[in-house]
Amino acid sequence: MTIELEQHIDPKLISILEKVSDPEIPVLSIMDMGVVRSAEMIDNIAQVKITPTYSGCPAMDVIGDDIIKAFDNANIKAEVSLVLSPAWTTDWITPKGRKALEDYGIAAPLEEDADKEALLGNKRIVKCTNCGSSNTKLVSQFGSTACKALFKCEDCLEPFDYFKCLK
Repeated sequence: MTIELEQHIDPKLISILEKVSDPEIPVLSIMDMGVVRSAEMIDNIAQVKITPTYSGCPAMDVIGDDIIKAFDNANIKAEVSLVLSPAWTTDWITPKGRKALEDYGIAAPLEEDADKEALLGNKRIVKCTNCGSSNTKLVSQFGSTACKALFKCEDCLEPFDYFKCLK
């Protein structure tokens, strides 16, 4: 079951939010990651609600500070709060964000069933971000961060991260 992202974002605030990068994956904006739940002007203050990519994500404090700085640079006061339910899902990564992940060298998340097969080492379905081969092997279920797994391409021999599916 896919949970749809319910976003309530004032169109005037989108350009500011698109300038805020994910601190762990700087080629993605927080909009590309789908962590912005809402953003609206209330009493001349930008009220921004964000959802962590997983409970206890250490990047959320940095993201909150970066949002406040981005609005401050636009001479707008901002307040940021966390929304924990519904939980974030990799379905909320935009198509632009998925492409940016791949271009950056991180394989985008597969669908839930395929993800399980890949992470159990049952199927070679995670494509190498360097050469595009599916002849890849799981090295570790944990990559550079807890939300990624480490794979190695058996053709070009390059290691790369795979962003795990979260539903």
